[in-house]
Amino acid sequence: MRRIGLMAGLLLAGAAPAAPLPRFSQPNAIWNVDVSSAALRPNSAAMMAHLAALSPSGWGDTRNFDFQIDFSFYVLHATAATPRYPIVAWPSAGDYYSPDCDAPGTLFPLPPGGGIEGTDPPGYACDADSDDCHLLVVDDSSQVLHEAYATHAAGAGGIQALCGLRWNLDKVYPRNGRGEHCTSADAAGFPIAPLLFNADELWAAMQVQGDLGHAIRFILGNNRMMRHRYVHPASHGTLATADTNANAVPYGSRLRLKPSFDIDAFSSRQSVRVILRTLKKYGMFLADGGGIPLTAESDAFTTHKWADADIGIDSHALFGIRPTDFEVVEAGEPRQVTYDCVRTPDDFVFIDGYDY
Repeated sequence: MRRIGLMAGLLLAGAAPAAPLPRFSQPNAIWNVDVSSAALRPNSAAMMAHLAALSPSGWGDTRNFDFQIDFSFYVLHATAATPRYPIVAWPSAGDYYSPDCDAPGTLFPLPPGGGIEGTDPPGYACDADSDDCHLLVVDDSSQVLHEAYATHAAGAGGIQALCGLRWNLDKVYPRNGRGEHCTSADAAGFPIAPLLFNADELWAAMQVQGDLGHAIRFILGNNRMMRHRYVHPASHGTLATADTNANAVPYGSRLRLKPSFDIDAFSSRQSVRVILRTLKKYGMFLADGGGIPLTAESDAFTTHKWADADIGIDSHALFGIRPTDFEVVEAGEPRQVTYDCVRTPDDFVFIDGYDY
């Protein structure tokens, strides 16, 4: 996404509580839907062949990445008692993503001892000029997910960011999410935390030889995405997208690992097999622009760790998987990017394909 900023902020003492990753509770929420038998785009094979031809691995941006995993995100947990601070438009009111994001002044919970994406050790100061600096907090008491993008600092001076917003995890959102042409903390307009995976949920799925139960977030370079287009359930794309080929992949695309992909032959590790079963059943959504394809949560606040002997997942665990191992799920015709955001009202009710 677009980046602006300087480094500043406040590190809060203490320890952020660990808990399961936030999930949309409704089984028909798009992120939770089994697409293993879903219809494909008519040009699915051509789309994946085109993407695969853009670099040796097929993934990445101007750089070539293999099917790598990024572990830089933190997902923090709040309660009704967690301190709350107002969102502050940063670096100025004119830079803030409005009306796409919640109005400055909206309260945002901030658990002591947490961290912004990419800070190590976890802290509440981030160089938003060069990094995305996402801040992800779920209020477990209200089932509201709070996410911010380009978070310069968070603390007594407020949540200083280019965008701060809320997702109600008890609701099913319409196909255009929080509103047509509206961004979120991710360029596609998606929630972030529910599309991540962590060591605890992976370990739990390993015990029953299962899957993660939801789709996964992935990213590509804007130079490799269809120019100025997106497909639902994305509600937004960017004018930085540049690929004019008819088989280019638009923002919001859902890729599904082919049924023919031999999971057991690829890896003997149960942890890797969980991820691959998930990609076959639920797929992965193209959510943002960048280089490293897959996104997982850091294990800083989880019980199980990525390096545990029975998990053994590192950034290279899925190396060798190519775009041609995937299919593209049908999502309708690509839509033109305009940036003319029309927000879905906060009090919406979405039932059987209709808004009320």
